[in-house]
Amino acid sequence: MKHRILVSASLFHALTDAVSVITPMVFPLLLAQGLLISSYSQIGVLSNLGLLATFAVQFLVVRISFRSEYRSLMILSGLGLCASLAVIPLARSFAALLLLYLVLRVFASFYHPIVIAWVSKSRAGSGRELDDAMGIQSGSGNLGVGLAYLTVGFLAQGWGWKTPLYAWAVFGLVLAGLGSLALLGVSSRSEERPSLRPADWWRSLRDIRRFAPGFFFGGAGWSVAVYYAPSLLNRKYGIPMGQTGLFLALWVGLGTVTGYGYGALSRRFGRKPVFMASLVGAAAALFLLGFAPTRALAVAGLLLFGGFLLMTYPSLHTFVGSTVSASGQTMAFSWVSNIQLVSGAVVTLVAGVLSDLLGIAFPFVFTGILTLGVLAFYAPRGPEFFGASGGEPAAAGVTHEGAL
Repeated sequence: MKHRILVSASLFHALTDAVSVITPMVFPLLLAQGLLISSYSQIGVLSNLGLLATFAVQFLVVRISFRSEYRSLMILSGLGLCASLAVIPLARSFAALLLLYLVLRVFASFYHPIVIAWVSKSRAGSGRELDDAMGIQSGSGNLGVGLAYLTVGFLAQGWGWKTPLYAWAVFGLVLAGLGSLALLGVSSRSEERPSLRPADWWRSLRDIRRFAPGFFFGGAGWSVAVYYAPSLLNRKYGIPMGQTGLFLALWVGLGTVTGYGYGALSRRFGRKPVFMASLVGAAAALFLLGFAPTRALAVAGLLLFGGFLLMTYPSLHTFVGSTVSASGQTMAFSWVSNIQLVSGAVVTLVAGVLSDLLGIAFPFVFTGILTLGVLAFYAPRGPEFFGASGGEPAAAGVTHEGAL
């Protein structure tokens, strides 16, 4: 059963993450052509409100997840994502584009708070299995993003910005169907019905608060790359959208490799060393990307950033999975996703203003500075700060004081 859960999670993660970058990928085209979008600040507004919409909906998703089969929720999510892609090309104004994009972000709210927790709970009791499963499901999300980048740029360049949206609406139905088939006969039902009062949500946040800076970096790094790297490559360095998509596919492709390899690396070097190396590498790559004098160095910085950034996700998910009791993991992973959403929303809004005032490269410098702050927070912490090395869940009710 746990293998079928992981297969389904990987397919739905690939779909959810792919859809989350497909529309932002066409934003630079709309801006360049004067269609629907007229400034970087409007891209910032789209990303900011979209992420906040996901933030708000995830609390509702967690509540209904204890009363519904995860398979049903993910089918609803998959259908909603595909339908949203199909109708976004019908927008005739920025307001209509914003509304339809918000609908898409609502349906993107389902996967991260519930299915990652399901994967974690299905692997409880085995540190090696938890590390491997988190790496696989995270890498699969990256694989979906890489495939999206690889196809969207060339499709848009050859047949217009609407074509990739229609194509992925169809392909998304295939992924959602396969993910649903993998769960046939597998139930997520549980007799456990944890309390979801505000006090319980705050208690759950307290349990993971020491990992909040890491997830803040994860959300900021992902969002600034997704929303502004296409414009950086296309508009500053003059790279055609097809090649831009290829480079972004390589960016997330390198992250896919590091994600799938996380389990082996964590066992070889330890969880903290792998996480810290990822932060150091990500900071260096962001500064290279922001100050690159040539196209080649900018692309090199982007690729390195993908490898290091996307290694932090399975690291952080493993930290949460090995320190939070099984009964609290759905709320915990909801907080994890929401922290990333809020940080992404804030940073992308600031990045839009910085891009208009100082140039499209400055969002990456700004994010690099934030990464150094996160690195400074974690550097003096001991290995026990990051959870049990064996990956076993903490006992119910256990908290870790003095974290933040």
